[in-house]
Amino acid sequence: MTDAAERPTPPEGLPPKLVAELRECTPGELRKAIVHAQELLHFHGEAELPIDPEDNDDILRVTEHDGYTEVVKQFRCADGCDDCPHGPYLYHVTEEPHPDGTSKVHWSFMGTVHEREV
Repeated sequence: MTDAAERPTPPEGLPPKLVAELRECTPGELRKAIVHAQELLHFHGEAELPIDPEDNDDILRVTEHDGYTEVVKQFRCADGCDDCPHGPYLYHVTEEPHPDGTSKVHWSFMGTVHEREV
């Protein structure tokens, strides 16, 4: 089990009741919730976010804009780092199309976010 102090911060605007329910879920239940949420997005005609956070990322805020997704995140590095977590940092995330028809997610680092901006 992980340390509760390292629990990810839920994104802004997520209902507190849903946050509480998700925190009680097992990893298997969380995977099923992700699948169902993606199905609901498709049902509503929404595309999935091009964000695939690493295990050591804490996504603090996600805001959709025309042409890019704004992401504020912080991250934890290796054990023993006294400065963790690092950030928060602002990124613009876009999907770049390739000539073969595929697309690649591109994270553009925009800079440090000050605490009052999170």
